[in-house]
Amino acid sequence: MTDQKIDGWVAGLKVLEEWGVQDVFGIPAGSLNSLMDAFEKEQENINFIQVRHEETGAQGAAMYAKFNNKLGVCLGSAGPGATHLYNGLYDAKFDNVPVLAILGQRALKESNMDAFQEMNQNPLFNDVAVYNRRVAYPEQLPKVLDEGIRAAIANNGVAAVEVPVDFGWEQLDTATRYSSAEDYRDFPELGLNEADIDAAVEALSNAKRPVIYAGKGTRGHSEDVIALSRKIKAPVAITGINFDDYDYEFDALLGSAHRVGWKPANEAFEEADAVLFAGSNFPFAEVTGKFDHVDKFIQIDIDQQKLGKRHFADVAILGDAATAIRAITDKIDEKEDNGWYQANIDNAANWKAYMQKLENKTSGPLQLYQVFKAINDISKENAAYSIDVGNTTQTSIRHLHMTPKNLWRTSEVFATMGNGLPGALAAKLGQPERQVWNLSGDGGFAMAMQDVVTAVRYNLPSIHVIFTNERFGFIRDEQEDTNDNYYGVDINDVDFAAIAKAQGAVGYTVTEISQLADVFAKAKADEEAGRVVLIDAKITEERPLPVESLKLDPYFFSKNEVDEFKSRYEAEELQPFSHYLEEHGLEVDQHKR
Repeated sequence: MTDQKIDGWVAGLKVLEEWGVQDVFGIPAGSLNSLMDAFEKEQENINFIQVRHEETGAQGAAMYAKFNNKLGVCLGSAGPGATHLYNGLYDAKFDNVPVLAILGQRALKESNMDAFQEMNQNPLFNDVAVYNRRVAYPEQLPKVLDEGIRAAIANNGVAAVEVPVDFGWEQLDTATRYSSAEDYRDFPELGLNEADIDAAVEALSNAKRPVIYAGKGTRGHSEDVIALSRKIKAPVAITGINFDDYDYEFDALLGSAHRVGWKPANEAFEEADAVLFAGSNFPFAEVTGKFDHVDKFIQIDIDQQKLGKRHFADVAILGDAATAIRAITDKIDEKEDNGWYQANIDNAANWKAYMQKLENKTSGPLQLYQVFKAINDISKENAAYSIDVGNTTQTSIRHLHMTPKNLWRTSEVFATMGNGLPGALAAKLGQPERQVWNLSGDGGFAMAMQDVVTAVRYNLPSIHVIFTNERFGFIRDEQEDTNDNYYGVDINDVDFAAIAKAQGAVGYTVTEISQLADVFAKAKADEEAGRVVLIDAKITEERPLPVESLKLDPYFFSKNEVDEFKSRYEAEELQPFSHYLEEHGLEVDQHKR
């Protein structure tokens, strides 16, 4: 038994397998050929997913981790393949998900010889990675991979492991193979400081206008947040990345704040006197001053570094957000509504009525709103949505009618364009039983459209909706607010349906509202029959209503300004929050006047 041998990279892949890795995204290359040999030998145990661009592979790995709560893995050749991984790896870093990046390298004897594609890669990955190593000798290969995986999972970050190609062909003793997968343990749940819980109870008990701001740290526990909301009469705002944790029909749901959000959340924070900031890292807090006027800011986070990061915390609670929320709920007395809770519920209902009016239009030019209705009409109750960034992110959280059975993922903080298609690949690979959607703008989709063929090749039935308005819409809207003129934001129209057909998928083009029902019904049938489907929706150019800069309140804007705003955004029935506050006998906060 002692003389049994195993290829270096076969030993490495067995480490990945023991950690539960099923899919690895990448493109073959000379500096990865020993790894390709190993994939061929281990193809019954692990899948090599050949993509058409390494950036797709890295974004797919990051989205794989987000959709499936598992380690994502990608690879890149020495030099250009490795550098192509950056975008997806920074997405993983910013969104705190575990990804292993395997980097090829020339053979050891070519090291420091300015060989073809040889570059000093390690320094380039120092910033993005929590673990960044080059394998020093063949026997170290499985050990370093195991270290990298453990570091990525423990730190929710990126591990970069560089392997000279000749090491993968070296014959290792089978005893060299090493994995600590069975030894890995998650930290037990942190105990809570009862004094902090008591301080939170006191602050919330005394608050007249409390708001719960529920972040990703509460994911999977919306019922606990809602129970506290009902008990203390605090409406619930959520981070955009936590939308799929709540039922669209929850009446006290305010949506998210700032630009990629809902009107009710932005207005509620302007009037709130206490905020329970639970498991969130709202990156716009300082620049917008969103919480500056709040009397009591109560923060819950499991990460010590996050406490006080976005705003001074009057009460800081270290621990699991859902556990802390349950503890607060148990200790706090039920409160009577002083009008604040119902005013927020009424404001949210008014906002939803406005959104649904746009969605339900049956005549006129095709807008993105009616496309979302068509999506809602055929979506399965547990559908997974991979969302590209920009206006698609903004509008999907307004117009998708989701429940906690759904999954909604995007590039959250790094906000890299082109992630919608890689995310759909990742979602379908990890959860083949789900209906999977990719929703992308034409700008973002053009960055990744070559990989429709990847979905076709690996039999990953999915529906890809492209919102085509011939512009980088989100950036154009920014330029309207900040620039003298529009520049560099208009793009040429593309026949995406033809491109999809050329790659073996089904392609449809929609130009009118009347076409939606028929095309989406066909798309659903195609997807259920195992086909990859693309729908190119040629929509109008209107800007979605800017909830971060509303012009609705007569306290602050003239009648002409209000009328012009409402006319532009078809928002004649939309009321300012002050309307509902006064309707329930509450004053508008003087700090706004």
